[in-house]
This record gives sequence, C-alpha cells and structure tokens, in this order.
Amino acid sequence: MDRYICIHGHFYQPPRENPWLEAIEIQDSAYPYHDWNEKINAECYAPNAASRILDAERRILGIVSNYDRINFNFGPTLLSWIETYAPDIYQAILDADRQSMGRYSGHGNAIAQVYNHIIMPLANTRDKHTEIIWGIKDFERRFQRFPEGMWLSETAVDRETLDILAERGIKYTILAQHQASRVRKIGAEKWKDVSGGRIDPTRAYVCRLPSGRSINIFFYDGPISRSVAFEKLLGRGEDFANRLMGGFSATRKWPQILNIATDGESYGHHHRFGDMALAFALNYIESQGFAQLTNYGEYLEKYPPLHEVEIFSNSSWSCMHGIERWKGNCGCNSGGHPEWNQEWRTPLRNALDWLRDQMAVHYEQKAKEYLKDPWMARDDYIHIILNRSDENMNRFFEGHAVRNLTRDEKVLALKLLEIQRHALLMYTSCGWFFDELSGIETVQILQYAGRAIQMSEGFFQNGLEKLFQERLSMAKSNVPELKDGAHIYDKFVKPDVIDLKKVGAHYAVSSLYEDYSESTKIYCYTVSREDYHRAEAGKITIATGRVFVKSEIIMESERLSFCVLHLGNHDFSGGVRTFLGDGAYQSMKDEIMTLFEKGAFADIVRLMDKHFGMHNYSLQHLFRDEQRKIVNQVISSTLEEFEDTYCTLYENNRILMGFLQETGMPIPRAFYTAAEFILNRNLKKVFEEEKDIGRIQSIIHDIKKWNIPVDALDHEFVIRRRIEKAMDELRKNPSDFSLLQRIERKLSLLLALPFEINLWHVQNVYYALAKTAYKEFLSKAKTGDADAGRWIEEFRQIGQKLAFNLEAALPETL
Repeated sequence: MDRYICIHGHFYQPPRENPWLEAIEIQDSAYPYHDWNEKINAECYAPNAASRILDAERRILGIVSNYDRINFNFGPTLLSWIETYAPDIYQAILDADRQSMGRYSGHGNAIAQVYNHIIMPLANTRDKHTEIIWGIKDFERRFQRFPEGMWLSETAVDRETLDILAERGIKYTILAQHQASRVRKIGAEKWKDVSGGRIDPTRAYVCRLPSGRSINIFFYDGPISRSVAFEKLLGRGEDFANRLMGGFSATRKWPQILNIATDGESYGHHHRFGDMALAFALNYIESQGFAQLTNYGEYLEKYPPLHEVEIFSNSSWSCMHGIERWKGNCGCNSGGHPEWNQEWRTPLRNALDWLRDQMAVHYEQKAKEYLKDPWMARDDYIHIILNRSDENMNRFFEGHAVRNLTRDEKVLALKLLEIQRHALLMYTSCGWFFDELSGIETVQILQYAGRAIQMSEGFFQNGLEKLFQERLSMAKSNVPELKDGAHIYDKFVKPDVIDLKKVGAHYAVSSLYEDYSESTKIYCYTVSREDYHRAEAGKITIATGRVFVKSEIIMESERLSFCVLHLGNHDFSGGVRTFLGDGAYQSMKDEIMTLFEKGAFADIVRLMDKHFGMHNYSLQHLFRDEQRKIVNQVISSTLEEFEDTYCTLYENNRILMGFLQETGMPIPRAFYTAAEFILNRNLKKVFEEEKDIGRIQSIIHDIKKWNIPVDALDHEFVIRRRIEKAMDELRKNPSDFSLLQRIERKLSLLLALPFEINLWHVQNVYYALAKTAYKEFLSKAKTGDADAGRWIEEFRQIGQKLAFNLEAALPETL
C-alpha cells in the first residue's frame, strides 16, 4: 500500500499555575470543574485515551485510544499537570506511545516540544538552546526514549532554531505549507518556487543548514487541517475520513503521506465528540484498507527525503505576517473586539527583553560564586525541575557547584536558577496571542516576571521592579480604567505576591478549620508545627503558634510565630512575624491569652498590632481554594436558614401558585424563586437518596409545570460523580452483587432526568470489567452457579443502559 495517513495533535494549554504556589488555584469560569485544565482534560485529553466507536444505532462497539494511532506532542508544562492531577490519563498517554512503537516499526507516536511554548525566532540563542534541551530532557524522563521530532510553538521557525534542533539530535519538525520557500530534487541545481502554500505536503523534505547540518521537515496539509480546526469537519466521522482520503492523488508517483496538524484540543474541547470522529475515521480507513496509518518517524525511515527545501525564516502557522503577532500590532487577533488594537504587544516585549537582559547579566556575575558554568547549570536545571528530592538536588550541586556549598549558599543558587526559569516562562507565547493587555494569559506572564523580580531582591540591583514598570507603562490597555501595563502590574501582580510570612498566615487562619498534622504540605511549601494552642469562647476562637515554613522549590525557610482571632462569620484578624526567641514568643502568648480569658477581644486586636506590626492578615489573605472552603463553611448555617424559608414558602403556597397559573394571573416573583430553589434542591437530593423513578418524575412534573430552569450543569456534575464512585467501588469489588444492583437502579433513575449525564468514566469501567470480571462470572455460570448467573444478567442490563452493543462488548453469553 503506497498511501499513508498521519494525523498530528498538538496538545497544549497555557500555563495557569500561580508562580508562587506552583499550582492552579480555583477558576470559577471553568465551573463545575476546579480549573480549565481539569475541564479540558475531561473534554479532550481523557476522551482521546478511551474514545468510543459507535454502530449505526449509536451503541458502543468498542473503546480505543487515539493516542496509539496518531502522532502527537504534549506541552511539558501541561503534561506535568496531567501527571499530578490525572495520573490514569498520564499513564494511558505513556502506554499508548509504547504500544505505537509496536504498531509503527519501533517508532513512537509522541514527539517533544520546546519547553514552555515560546516563539523561538524571538528568543536569543542561549534561550533557544535551553528551551530545546529542557524539552528533550522532559520527554526522555517521561517517555523513556529520545524524541525523534520536536514541535515548535506556533510552528514559529528560523534557521538558527532548525540548526539547534539538528545539533541536539532532533530528526524532524512539522511546519505549515506557507512556511516553505522553494524546493528541488536532491542533487538538482534548479529550485522551484513553492511560496504561497504551494509545496506538496505528501512527502518528507530535508532542509540543509548553513552549519552543514540538516533536518527533515514535514509540511502538513493546510486546507484539511483548517477544516478540522475551524470548519466543523469533525461533526461526522465518515465525512472526516472521506476528506482525508480526498487528499491523495493518483497523479503522484511516490508513496504519499497525507498528514494534517491541528491543536489536539480540536478533538473534544473545541468540537464536542471530536475524539469520536477521529476514532471512527481512523478505524474506518484502516478497516476498509483505504490507507495505512503511520507516524512521521516510521514514514521517514521507510521513505527518506528525495527533495530538499528552504523555508521562510521568521514564519509561523498562526500569523500570516510571520511572527508579528508576538511583537506588534499586525492585525492578527481573536476578532472579539474589532475596535481594540494590539499596539501594547511591542512595549510589552521590549519591557520583558530588557528585564531578561538585566537579569542575565546579574545572574552570570552572581552565579559564578556558586556554579562552575552558570549557563550549563541552567541547561541541567531541568533535572531539578523534574525531581526536587534532596538526593537529586545534592547530585546536581555535586556536578555544578564550585565547592561544597553551605545550605544558605544553595538557597541563593536555587534562587538564581529559579529567576532564570521564570525569565523563560514569562515568554510563553499566549501572553501576546490575544487581544488585550489585561487578559489572563498576559497577566500570567507578568506574574512570572513579578516572581523573578521578587527573588532577585537582595542580590540584584535595587529598583529593578520600578524600572520594569516604567517600561510597562508604555503598553496601553484597551480598557480605559486599566490604563497601562504598569497599572495592570500593580492591580493583578503585586497583590498576588507571596512570601513565607503569607504562607504562615494562611496556615494560621486555616488552622481554625483544619486539623493539621505536625508537618503539612501547603502547595510547594512545608509547614512544620512546633507549638500550637487553640481556645474557644462561644463562637469566638483564638489560636497562637510557632511554625517552621520551608519552600520546597528554593529551600528558603523561616521560623514564624502567629496569633489569629476569629470573631464569627468572616471576621478574622491575625498577625505573623519572624520568631524572635522563646521569651518574646511566650510573652506574646501570655498577654494575648490573658485578654482572651477576660473576654477583652477588642484589646486583643490592638495587642496584635503591638506584637506583629504591619504583618496583619485576615480571611482575604488566604489562598483562593482554602478561602473558598472556609467561606462556604461560614455561610453554611445561613444557607440552611434560607433553605428552610424557601421550603416553607413553596409548600405553603404551591396550591395558590397552581390557582394563579390556571386563572392566567402572574405568579409573584418570590413564589417563583422559592419554587426554583426547592425543586432543584429536591431533584439533587432524590437522586442522592436513590428514591424511585416516580419521585423523580413528580419533581420533574412540577419543574415543567412552573417552567422552572434546571441547574443542569451542577446536577449533572454531582450525579455523575456519584455514579462514578459507585462504579469505581465495583471495579475493586466486582462480586458485590448488591452494589451491582444499586448501580443498575441509579442508571434507571437517569432515564427520567431532563438532561444528559456524561457516562464516559462509567462506560470505561464497565468495558474493563467486561474483559475481566465478566469472563470469570461467565465461566462460573456455565458450571451451574446460580449466583454467577444472576450477576451476568444484571451486568448485561447495565450494559444496555450504558448504550453498549452487547453482541460486540460481551460476545460470549450463557
């Protein structure tokens, strides 16, 4: 077969981690999920690990991994998040790559990516090397092999970047057709102009570089890729397959590789069920023998390039002006605000370039005191980023330190290296991609700059932040009240700055609600309790204590003392300071607890000013997730009172509401609001209590009668999680017949709901059990085991409710 298909998915998300916490805090815009990574994982990364192939009646024929059949890359910062927060999906991605090596002649589907999605042509040479080295090392640590290819952010390319890729052993990269300038057959003299996207994308090319090195390049099919990304081609799997096959031509006399490349998020996030269209198309093409699936590495081995290519330097796939989108007002934007301009892009980049260069000079000078070669140490620092264990840190310093460093010297060296890490992160491309300077992506890169500046205080030049903000002020916001970059920095970066005292304050306030152990992990900090005392007087609570706070990133630490007073509701007052010794600490405790015993609470607040000075904190200083948790606890009793009031109002006036409706009179808004609240609450509760279908139908009848909007998003998420939990229990204890029956009842209840439940995870567990536990019970049932027979029948009923084609999923029967 001389027709090959290779689909590449570029899976990437802008980094969303708080630079001071190294974690993503709650994002309300992603509700009901915790954050956008979690939401997109549920919509895309997870489904592509277990995608459905459906029959004509939309029943599940099988569940497959798309990752073991497509070429793909994951951004290292995203894959790090998946490893921590979605470990099953992370493992599925790694497993798929290993399986693909068996499928594709020893070539894995996964390729690397430059580390944090910077626009490579706009980076200096040193940063280009580090980005590529970090991308390779991150890949090797995860996939346990060297990457054959590397994805360039936004496919932004110049010759120097290609040369560094080749120098580092990368065999190929992927570009857009319009990035090719001219081609010729190897050995020929005459070049052919292919500008304007006219290069044939169905073969591999070699690009010879001025250094004498060379690198292979694949150019993806632009029109088909655009149809996938923007023209709803994923609406129907068969249409997708036919469009792919339409990319071949009988006039070509070589083994053609029809290859496309899009954001991987097209398959599920941008286009719902896009993963299923992909799974169907691949299965359809392969099963019908229309073409052979492959990846770039396998094709390159089978069919080395016969043509060489020259590229347009400073070009990309998402800016027709080259790379202007990341440095100027070229006109490329999301289109949401045509009245806005992007003049801010140039001064933003100028400000960051200035900051980078200032930090580079100081880094090199200062780091020489601790590190043999500061820039080689930076390149190797990826090993610490990937594993911050004490053993690994010691190994790093053994190789790079100029001598046996003291603990304080190691802290300073780590600070210097972290400054450099954040100086790279602040160039993440998303900061320039969108329309407005105050957008969350741009604020994110400013926070990286802010974190780098904070760590530089004390051993870099004073006034760095002020000079940086002066340059930021040249970048003007489209939102009048936000003024410029300096104002945005003041508003969105400075308030988020965290030091060890703020970590101590978080611990102090939250300790009134959390029973912390002696050593507690708070994001990337460890808090060790050395002394703690809590007392209560009615609804008023006080706590005093001494803790040792340590950063797990730079090993910086401080011993702190604190006092926090809760006067009820959201009224918290707290103080934190550096521990000044046992005498001062005991004096503070005695004075404050004496006043507490007397009930002189106002005097305690004044006394805290004396002992803690300006280091005073309240509920608003807590990190967002814990702050939200405590606020919810504080208002829970008030919500219960509201709920009782609404319930009484609705039950006492339900008949009156019916009369008003029958006579055509308007129902008072208060009655309607009570009905909306109570009926939605009842719908959630009746499912939690596993009431019969009749009760659910009664509630739904009332909802329809009063034309009540159903909080489908919230209900779906809660109900889904409960069914998933039950199914996970069944996976652990498949012989629990009562649990099997309970799951079947839960699924029966779903039929009465006025909205759809996402049963993806439940179906996955069922499919796994069908290949394991089902076969075991089937063997027992065939020997006459009546209990096993009942289990088989109940399991098959569940399969029907989960929309499986039982003949395909459970081919063996009694």
